[in-house]
Amino acid sequence: MSNIVSNLNIILKRIERACLDSMRDPAEVKLLLATKTVPSERIKEALQEGQTLIAENKVQEIKEKYEDLRSIPHTSHFIGHLQSNKIKDILKYDISCIQSLDRLEIAEKLQQRLAYEDRKIDVLIQINTSGEQSKFGIHPDEAIELVKSVSEFDNIKIKGLMTIGLFSAEAEKVRPCFRLLKQIQQEIITEQIHNVNMHELSMGMSGDLETAIEEGSTIVRVGTAIFGPRIYANSYYWNESRLG
Repeated sequence: MSNIVSNLNIILKRIERACLDSMRDPAEVKLLLATKTVPSERIKEALQEGQTLIAENKVQEIKEKYEDLRSIPHTSHFIGHLQSNKIKDILKYDISCIQSLDRLEIAEKLQQRLAYEDRKIDVLIQINTSGEQSKFGIHPDEAIELVKSVSEFDNIKIKGLMTIGLFSAEAEKVRPCFRLLKQIQQEIITEQIHNVNMHELSMGMSGDLETAIEEGSTIVRVGTAIFGPRIYANSYYWNESRLG
C-alpha cells in the first residue's frame, strides 16, 4: 500500500470518527484534497482511490496539471486569493467553485466575465475569523453585507462560507474561528437572502479537522496529511500558506 493510500485511509477514519463523536452523518462532510505543489501523478493516485474533490491555490498550477488530470472524473475548486487578472484563466479550467471570494469589486468583475461567457459558478465567501492581518477574507462584521451585495449577481451562486482558522497546534485556540463562521452562517440563514444557499462551511485542515467537524464543517481541506510536507518554503504561498 502506498503512503498516499494509507494516509487517505487514516484521514477518512478521522473524519468518520469525528462525525460520529459529534453525532453527525459522515456523508455530510466532504474531503477536499489540497494539492498545491503536488505532482499530477500523486494526485491521480488519490483520485483512483475514489476521491473526487481537489483544489489548487495558484492558477499556474491549475494550468500545469489540467491536461494530466482531465481524463479522471473529479471536481476542482479554487482556494487561493482571487485576483481580477486571474478570473479569465480560472474559468478556462473547469473550476466549479471559488472558495475565496472576499471583495465586492472582484465579485463584480467575476460577474461581468461570467455574463460574457453565459455561464454560472458556485462561490464561498471567505471570512477572516482569526483577525490576523496576514489572512485574506472579509471582516466578520462586513460579511452579511457582502453576501447581500453578491447575491444580486445572477451568475454567481453563493453556496456557503470559508475560513482559514488561527494557525495554532492547539485545537481549542482554533475553535473560536470555526464557531464564529458557524454563527455568521446562521445569521445569514435568518436573513433569507435571495440567491444565497448556506449549506457549505469549508473549514478545517490536516491538524484541526476534528474540531472543525465538531463546529459544523462540511468541507475539510487536507493536503499535508495525505501527500506529505511541501517542498517549498511558506513564502512560496504568500498569504495562502495555510489553505491546506
